Amino acid sequence: MSVYESIMTGLNEAVEYEKGKGTARVMKCTVAPIPDFTAEEIKSLRHTLNMTQSTFAALMGVSPKTVEAWEAGTNVPLGTARRMLGLLQSDNSIPVKYKIVG
Repeated sequence: MSVYESIMTGLNEAVEYEKGKGTARVMKCTVAPIPDFTAEEIKSLRHTLNMTQSTFAALMGVSPKTVEAWEAGTNVPLGTARRMLGLLQSDNSIPVKYKIVG
């Protein structure tokens, strides 16, 4: 099916649903809450990955000073960084699996 045909099919289904002549497909999705991390947990995770603060910072997309502040407890990671830390905690092979580190 072409992109055009797919779009037209979807639009026709929407029109039929609006007229009460069809059923809508419903997809429900839940997202796990973003985890919090203590300074000790971040340092432990970095050690588990066998990385220096500089390498870990490069992996996380932040500066080495930011990692240092996280591990000292003077700063905390926010949104996206916390999600990435959670993913790394769940699967510490992510950096190698996705060729982020060699």
